[in-house]
Amino acid sequence: MEAEKAAARKAAFARRKAAHEMDHGAASGVLSEVLAGYRGVPLSGYLPIRTEIDPRPAMAEAAAHGVVGVPVIEGQGQPLQFATWTPEGALVPGPFGAEVPEAILPMVPQILIVPLVAFDRRGGRLGYGGGFYDRTLQMLRANGPAMAIGFAYAAQEAEGLPLEPTDQPLDMIVTERGVLEVG
Repeated sequence: MEAEKAAARKAAFARRKAAHEMDHGAASGVLSEVLAGYRGVPLSGYLPIRTEIDPRPAMAEAAAHGVVGVPVIEGQGQPLQFATWTPEGALVPGPFGAEVPEAILPMVPQILIVPLVAFDRRGGRLGYGGGFYDRTLQMLRANGPAMAIGFAYAAQEAEGLPLEPTDQPLDMIVTERGVLEVG
């Protein structure tokens, strides 16, 4: 299974890189439209690394209406924690190259904008392989409502992703081409 996932990741990274080079920021507007229906609901986005699609414009808009956070990696094998983020807040380097807020003010999201390497139309998600979002979504969903919105370039769509029973599904996928409802 790991060899299959590694091959799927390699192909998806190449597709994502090509899409990133052509990005004109349209997807953030689509994401903002989706989030407008959830004003005030605690939300987590992410601070993009490498060629990840950038959710920050939509996060900044959402921050005007409610609490927005970003993930903080506490350690390998652990679920993510979340720190409150503001568009003007100071950031410092965090694990794996992602920045984190300088002042860590904990928050618990009910909506998570999830980065990914590849997705399928059934809500399957291939991440980087650390299982952070899978553990986190499982924990949050066990304690209440938690909606996972995959945010990606349309080119990151794949068929037949090598998924495992512990992989947590996405509830919705947002790309520059629109919204894919799952299920």
